[in-house]
Amino acid sequence: MIKIVSFKICPFVQRVTAMLDARNIPYHVDYISLSDKPHWFLDISPTGQVPVLITEDGEPIFESDAIAEYIDEIAPALEADLTPVARARNRAWGYQASKHYLVQCSAMRSADKETLAERSANLSRAFARAEGELGEGPFFNGKTLGNVDLAWLPLLDRARIITKYTGHDFLSDFPKVKAWQQSLDQTGLPAKSVAADFEQAFSEFYLSDQTYLGTGKCQAPRRGSGTCC
Repeated sequence: MIKIVSFKICPFVQRVTAMLDARNIPYHVDYISLSDKPHWFLDISPTGQVPVLITEDGEPIFESDAIAEYIDEIAPALEADLTPVARARNRAWGYQASKHYLVQCSAMRSADKETLAERSANLSRAFARAEGELGEGPFFNGKTLGNVDLAWLPLLDRARIITKYTGHDFLSDFPKVKAWQQSLDQTGLPAKSVAADFEQAFSEFYLSDQTYLGTGKCQAPRRGSGTCC
């Protein structure tokens, strides 16, 4: 069975596990602490970063983009009969998502309102680009779930959790992206691709009293009043 070496709240890991879940490929997850990385992990991860996928033959693969391409090579495509141009375009939009994972993480860890607004600006530009590209949905390329959806899933699901617990909505200005978020949530993949206690672990880190979002100053707004910040 495939193994995934993971840090519980890592968005790069969730992209990989969502790809496996969408294809019904069984896998096992080994969770590690990034503050106390085991030697066996450092031996197979040249960068010391998660995720690492260990194949059924025991071969480790690191870097989430490379792992995503490996999964595409060993499993049937979610979107059939794509042209080389369409596949390249999907990869490009996937890169757009993954390069903003840490941008979102930084925004969520902001210590005050001003820092949150400043750090959210880059994330908003990414959502604005997606808003301009999305059609009638429910998914990025129409009616069929694809790799672009799974690449953006960690961003959209974390935005959902933030809204759920604080009322702050990273997607308030992007109705198409908001609908996309809801469509992905309805697939069940966001919940399936993380640990059972993911929201608790996520909240302990991103909604602690060290973050502005966790202070309680950003309360759920009344209907029609916009976001809190």
